[in-house]
Amino acid sequence: MASAHAHAFEQARDGAAILDAEELATLVFRAVDETLAKAGSAGDAISGVAMSTFWHGLLGVDSAGRPTTPIFTWADRRAATTARELRQLLEEEAVHGRTGSVLHSSYWPAKLLWLSRTDPGSFSRTESFLSPGEYLYLKLFGRTKVGTSMASGTGLLDQNRKSWDRGLLEALPIDEGSLSPISDEPFVGLRGEWARRWPALREVPWFPALGDGACSNVGSGCATRDRLALMVGTSGAMRILWEADSVEVPQGLWCYRADARRFVSGGALSDGGNLVGWLRETLRLPDERETERQLSRMQPDSHGLTFLPLLAGERGPGWADEANGTVAGLSLSTKPAEVLRAAMEAVALRFALIAERLDAAFPEGARGREVVATGGGLLGSPTWARIMADALGRPVTVSGVREASSRGAALLATEALGGPRIEEVAAPLGEAVEPDEVRHEVYRRALERQRELYEAVVRGVQDQR
Repeated sequence: MASAHAHAFEQARDGAAILDAEELATLVFRAVDETLAKAGSAGDAISGVAMSTFWHGLLGVDSAGRPTTPIFTWADRRAATTARELRQLLEEEAVHGRTGSVLHSSYWPAKLLWLSRTDPGSFSRTESFLSPGEYLYLKLFGRTKVGTSMASGTGLLDQNRKSWDRGLLEALPIDEGSLSPISDEPFVGLRGEWARRWPALREVPWFPALGDGACSNVGSGCATRDRLALMVGTSGAMRILWEADSVEVPQGLWCYRADARRFVSGGALSDGGNLVGWLRETLRLPDERETERQLSRMQPDSHGLTFLPLLAGERGPGWADEANGTVAGLSLSTKPAEVLRAAMEAVALRFALIAERLDAAFPEGARGREVVATGGGLLGSPTWARIMADALGRPVTVSGVREASSRGAALLATEALGGPRIEEVAAPLGEAVEPDEVRHEVYRRALERQRELYEAVVRGVQDQR
């Protein structure tokens, strides 16, 4: 999205990470205006509208469709205590096996229980709980439904049955009537002011929103098991996508759906480009070009630091809901750029852990599986892409797609309209960064230090609770 439409989570010390639903809707609708203006007469040939939006987002609306809450994003950690309570009440392994999600503050179950206790007034006024895409379509069409993809990221969907999980709903203060019906059928027929505002889109199909992670895989050409998508944007994720009738959810990984017949599994990090951006500002580093030059001249793990990149909590692979960041080894000789390099290496090491779990869950072809890098974090830093290749010990091919999620949503919609299958559409690829065995061995030792620090700090804190 262009900078004129940039937005960011509103974050607070108590763990809040929210967005205003009306402000977000205004930005999206303005982007549609501008797209149609640029299309000109070509807009008459538009055959459908696709949407990619962030997984796990939750907001409430009243009987008139007005927001009763902000959008609670995946990064909002205030439901950590109710997540812990749900883990004591429910058999988490069984919940994970059905829903592909652990009991964690990122997902709807913990957030819904937390909201009912901390803001009972807003909770009681809420008629329906929606994802952001559902809210946009409620404004445009006056009704709601949720696509399989977005439903799969709530933590409330039985992935194999493709229906809301009854066992979880029984433990929560809501029923199925508070959730949208699940359907991948498109909306048609913009209402009122929207039909007048966008006549070219009035009678074309608008497909229910899709999860941004799944769309990123599709858009970058990672639509089969022979490729891993490695994304570093604000946060980070490593994912594998495949077509199947059903799934046995891999241990230690999340598992959602790209659509009604495809699954996507992997691990996610709460810290990615947001960590790098915070360090650039906090440490008052020079401009990006000069900082990149300094980073590129450093040897792997030469800074003497062990960094746990958990400033925004941990989603994977350990799911320590209340974790925070830790840096060990600081001295008076430590340079700001060394702290940044240590953070970038630390994120790469967390991805190495996720890659281990993906290889174990999907062993066939694991040795030759290609890694395709997407997201502004990696596309904007050749040094970080090299660090990733060395930490993983396998080549990392930089994607040639700047907006993989948008492209993926368009490809899935095109397929639904009768176009080519997503597996048949090639994606442009850029440079392949080859790993260095010596540097890989250095990072393997660094990973062991990180594991030890994790056990001492994160597990130690959990044991005290």
